[in-house]
Amino acid sequence: MNRSKSYGVMLLLFVGLNLIWISSLNAQDRTDRSGKKSFKTGSLRGKVIDAETSSPLAAVNIRVKDTDSGAVSDPSGDFVIRDLPVGSYTLQFRIIGYKPLSRTDIIVKSDRYTSIEAELHPTYLEGEDVTVTAGYFAEEEDDPVSTISFSSEEIRRAPGSAGDVSRIVSGLPSISKVNDQLNSLVVRGGSPSENAFFIDNIEIPNINHYPLQGSSGGPIGLLNVDFIEDVDFTAGGFRASYGNRLSSVMQLDFREGNREEYDFQLDLHMAGMGAVGEGPIADGRGSWMLSVRKSILDLLVDAIATGVAPRYSDYQGKLVYDLSPHMKLSFLGIAGVDFIEFDKDQSFEDGNAFYGKHEGYEYATGINLKSLYKSGFSNTSVSYMATKYEADFTETKSDQKLLEENTHESSARFRNVNFFRLNNHLSTEFGAEAKYQVNDYDKFEGEYTNPFGDTTPPLIVNKEIEAPVYGAFGSFVIQPLESFTTTLGARYDYFDYSGHSHISPRISVSCDLDHRTSLNAAFGIYYQSPPLLLLSQDEDFKDLKDLESYHYILGASRLLWEDTRLTLEGYYKDYRNFPLDPDQPQSFVIDEMIYYGYAQKYNELIDAGEARSYGIEMILQKKLVEGIYGLVSASYSKSEYKALDDVWRDRLYDNGLVFSVEGGYKPNSKWEYSLRWIYAGGTPYTPLDLEASRLINRSVYDRNRVNQARMPDYHSLNLRVDRRFHFSHANLIVYFSVWNAYNRENVANYYWNEIEEKQDVIYQWTFLPVFGMELEF
Repeated sequence: MNRSKSYGVMLLLFVGLNLIWISSLNAQDRTDRSGKKSFKTGSLRGKVIDAETSSPLAAVNIRVKDTDSGAVSDPSGDFVIRDLPVGSYTLQFRIIGYKPLSRTDIIVKSDRYTSIEAELHPTYLEGEDVTVTAGYFAEEEDDPVSTISFSSEEIRRAPGSAGDVSRIVSGLPSISKVNDQLNSLVVRGGSPSENAFFIDNIEIPNINHYPLQGSSGGPIGLLNVDFIEDVDFTAGGFRASYGNRLSSVMQLDFREGNREEYDFQLDLHMAGMGAVGEGPIADGRGSWMLSVRKSILDLLVDAIATGVAPRYSDYQGKLVYDLSPHMKLSFLGIAGVDFIEFDKDQSFEDGNAFYGKHEGYEYATGINLKSLYKSGFSNTSVSYMATKYEADFTETKSDQKLLEENTHESSARFRNVNFFRLNNHLSTEFGAEAKYQVNDYDKFEGEYTNPFGDTTPPLIVNKEIEAPVYGAFGSFVIQPLESFTTTLGARYDYFDYSGHSHISPRISVSCDLDHRTSLNAAFGIYYQSPPLLLLSQDEDFKDLKDLESYHYILGASRLLWEDTRLTLEGYYKDYRNFPLDPDQPQSFVIDEMIYYGYAQKYNELIDAGEARSYGIEMILQKKLVEGIYGLVSASYSKSEYKALDDVWRDRLYDNGLVFSVEGGYKPNSKWEYSLRWIYAGGTPYTPLDLEASRLINRSVYDRNRVNQARMPDYHSLNLRVDRRFHFSHANLIVYFSVWNAYNRENVANYYWNEIEEKQDVIYQWTFLPVFGMELEF
């Protein structure tokens, strides 16, 4: 039996078992043991903590909005609300001395516990609750600018995301729209290599299957979004506890497993088919979660028009154990296995210039110890991660070897972060980091013609790089008045391989004009070492300066209604010390290396590249309180670079104007309708030199028109419908989504088709229906 037929049988078996299971559960739903119609309910279990110190809060009043149900937190901050009818709720948290908080999108499921962790921010006017608003929006006092948060339910239902957390944030105005086939985050003009990802205080270099070397992006997300409690995304001006990145930080918190009972889930959707299990350990002193998924994209090859069948699987788990009431140990494990093969005959038929295969793996594992103190906490993590790239590709028309690679990248990491509230007006955060990175490069790139038609010699790299990195940081949060907060911080970094060290100052200011309006500003200097993939080519390249960026940000936020907020923000980023190639004086090496997916051979590099990006962004966000939720965003920006010819050119990811509308409507607890529409100006590209391309029958770009043409504007509509079924002892979510609903032909790239000997075009995803379901029991 071939692989497609095998997956087809698995798919039919999965659907059949679900239908049998649903029929059984539906019978249970109609009657109980006494023969009467049953009433489906679930329960809420949660903890309330101080947002600054993580200390548990007792005597917090918790109310389920528009009901008579509620609870009061115990001395450990825990609470339970039982026997709520299934549906979607808003929870309100109140206690004197803290700002009120309202958590929306709390889903109560049949015969299950839903877990919530609520963080309340203190107010320092004794005996007086000065905040009259409901607190639907999470406050980020340490990162007052450029930060937006997503809850677990907002993550799950995002249309057009396919369960990929990077695609979920792609509708934000800070993100350039590059290509549907990749989820690479291009944040405020930076390259996809400039982003950091943290899960439970553990840095993960890349959260994707088929990770792109030297980048933080890829085509398919690795993380199971059912594990994610919430996401905080900061597009600039981030604080001193984060280093070696120039653009953004994404912080993801994985939830804990159920400490009371065993729960299971079966999934079938575009990302694959899989299973999730969770439950208690040691009589509720801890919990475990485990996820296993396998791709079924073999069945979707014709729909996504790739001509190949990528196959991958991933495995994720989290284990939590309370060593004491004030000390918690958590273990995190994430792994992915990838394989893709391009058949020679199929590549010839499709006009592809190469054929071959790629296989690899990526994994990360670590432990984190969280300790609570009277006025603060500390997080200490130790982790190890590794990535393997194994590739073998040959040119279709000549059978000339293009690439052979067997590269391993690995690193051991230590990270410690401490926070203490010294008094009502002063807090401090400090810590240290260390990383020992070992990259073993074994790579051969055959002689080929570079983008401008020049023949380049073979690139042979056989080198192991050991690269220790050390860092330390500290900051003070000063709040002399309830309405004014400033954060002063700095970090020190040392990169042993190059011998470079830096001190990076950071400052942010937030001022509340009233309880609905605030002004925010931030400035910071950021450094990042050049990709080791690039430095590995030549021993002299390690002397290249580290990349440098200056962030200037000014913004304002206005709470229009309790559930609706308007944010305006302007920024300017000044880049320095980027590597340039004297043989291509008009090119920007970092952008092209990531854009084309490989690092060509460079005889010499000079760290004289400059870049700048600036723009203004608007976000109008409405939380789900009364059936309707949404986010409207717009931005106008400019991103440019200057290479050795001293000419300012548009960078490859410069959209100019980006506008998006995302939102939905929940008429009841069963149905939900949502959409996302994105419009973006066309990105710059270098046109082909048609005569030169025809002469050598390869793509040759016009070196006199580098980035001077524009792709057609991009726009696309994604639609989604969710239907929930609640049974006596199980829950089912079925959803249907359509990507690019009106079948817009968005251009990904122009290239020279070497088989048909003419200019051709690669399109992004066309009309694509997506079906999925999740069965919880």
